[in-house]
Amino acid sequence: MLLLRSQLKQAPPQKVWCRFCAVMGKLQSKLKHSTYKYSRPDEIIEERIQTKAFQEYSPAHMDTVSVVAALNSDVCVSGGKDKTVVAYNWKTGNVVKRFKGHEHEITKVTCIPNSSQFFSASRDRMVMMWDLHGSSQPRQQLCGHAMVVTGLAVSPDSSQLCTGSRDNTLLLWDMVTGQSVERASVSRNVVTHLCWVPREPYILQTSEDKTLRLWDSRGLQVAHMFPAKQYIQTYCEVSVDGHKCISCSNGFGGEGCEATLWDLRQTRNRICEYKGHFQTVASCVFLPRALALMPLIATSSHDCKVKIWNQDTGACLFTLSLDGSGPLTSLAVGDAISLLCASFNRGIHLLRMDHSRGLELQEVAAF
Repeated sequence: MLLLRSQLKQAPPQKVWCRFCAVMGKLQSKLKHSTYKYSRPDEIIEERIQTKAFQEYSPAHMDTVSVVAALNSDVCVSGGKDKTVVAYNWKTGNVVKRFKGHEHEITKVTCIPNSSQFFSASRDRMVMMWDLHGSSQPRQQLCGHAMVVTGLAVSPDSSQLCTGSRDNTLLLWDMVTGQSVERASVSRNVVTHLCWVPREPYILQTSEDKTLRLWDSRGLQVAHMFPAKQYIQTYCEVSVDGHKCISCSNGFGGEGCEATLWDLRQTRNRICEYKGHFQTVASCVFLPRALALMPLIATSSHDCKVKIWNQDTGACLFTLSLDGSGPLTSLAVGDAISLLCASFNRGIHLLRMDHSRGLELQEVAAF
């Protein structure tokens, strides 16, 4: 800084401004993709600058992306305000196929395990089934809800689909016939998300009534209600072994804005909470154990940040700030080291976990 001042004093006035702009430009480029690492909530924040090359792929959507899910280890499916569902190869940066049929914004997508087929839900109250290797037209169209569809979950054996809506109802569908076989309704149960428990007949559901419900698909009855939280529950995810689940909540200014780990086995108690976001937490996922020495979860929020947490202790291990992205709407595991994060303003972000210098998360591409 002293050297810079001496140079500015010696330089002619017209050159001073040019040098100042050059210095500021370098600083801005360094700060563009800054990340923040936490070992514990009370430790000093350590700023790291991303060094890996960032790639701007061709965009998947022309407007806000509402949801993203991994179809396989190379291809994701996503939907948003442009009313289209897009299959995208996030390793090559190319659109595989676009699917059109919905009349309004896509709200949810879910994939059939070990298949090229997937479902989408929309504000047009419709659910559509698609096949990556088939026509760009829907294979099935399911109509049964009176309001926007906000939950989709496929059974472990891929024989049934459960859908939920803002109309307070859940519907269970036979995937072979495309017919509704069960219907359940609970007053004020505005569904925000659904997921099926692996190897079990149970469906987990979050709601705007601040509760987390466990449904038995055999008759579509509520099997358990977890203790109500203080804020709307926005999303839920079940661990691969089916022993635990996480839910997350809305909020503002740090109030609410949290994720909660629950026991799904005998006690069904709250195990841990993850606090540190400053706006609504829209999505939460369990991370693969392949490269981590401890169980981890990740959350994405409307505060433009993705956080990685120690699942057992609740400590925030790393925070990535995606500046300019707007609210982050959806998070999905791509492979053992990759995350896909949907956003309002910048499409889908490809994030990579790096363990070479401790746990880090870097944005490597956007599309």
